[in-house]
Amino acid sequence: MKTTTRERYAERIERVVRFLNTHLDADIDLHRLAEEAALSPYHFHRVYHAHMGETVQETVRRMRLHRAAQGLQESSHPVARIAREAGFGSVPAFSRAFRAAYSLPPAAFRARRFVAFPVLPLPGKQEIAMQTVTIENRPALKVAALAHQGDYQLIGNSFDRLTAWAGGQGLLGPQTRSFGIYYDDPDAMPLAQLRSEACLTVPDTFEGMGDYRALHTPGGRCAVLEFVGPYVELHKAYTWLFREWLPGSGEEPGDAPAFEEYLNDPRDTPQEALRTAICIPLKPR
Repeated sequence: MKTTTRERYAERIERVVRFLNTHLDADIDLHRLAEEAALSPYHFHRVYHAHMGETVQETVRRMRLHRAAQGLQESSHPVARIAREAGFGSVPAFSRAFRAAYSLPPAAFRARRFVAFPVLPLPGKQEIAMQTVTIENRPALKVAALAHQGDYQLIGNSFDRLTAWAGGQGLLGPQTRSFGIYYDDPDAMPLAQLRSEACLTVPDTFEGMGDYRALHTPGGRCAVLEFVGPYVELHKAYTWLFREWLPGSGEEPGDAPAFEEYLNDPRDTPQEALRTAICIPLKPR
């Protein structure tokens, strides 16, 4: 297929996103990024902003704050250290930025890691269960998928690459849907071995292109829980689903991986308002 100008720009921006992912702690050097994109430094920033919908600084800030949120949830490192690693010169500046993104100051957000999902009443009160988890017949949707190896919390890096590529192919539009497919249990395997896929819906005619494979999301009966809140807290919902809801539901998980649908855009949505549909395939009845 003949490479169009738009596709060439997408390839260049994708190289920049990959570079940012692997140099998140480095100072932002627009000349270095322009060189990575093979674009004039006079025009690089406008091209990046037009293609990604955010500036380079906003991309890096979003990535660093996400990493900071993960550190607050999963480590006991002092807030000052996490702030420094996120590129902030002071704890107050970090706290203001973090609160703007996550609707809570860092200390309060860290305290939430000890808050469990509500315990679901077992048989006899199933009406409460049905308000929380629904059983849906989900269609198998054609997607372009980019494989992600390693920590699930870092799959956003793969989504950034996928979005840059899809924009260059003219595959993004108001009807595009975003999914993550997760093959492994993060509590049972080393982080480096976890396998997942970042996915965007595409026309049925799509047959794959390079790293971007054609797949279908799992279809059929699924238990669906809509989680509202930061992505770094999704693991609480999974724990609750498998420890509390599933044993009391009379259902059994099916032979397909868990997947998530992301119902709004993390680039312009406060973290506390992010909506994720967690889908657990079930055995047929």
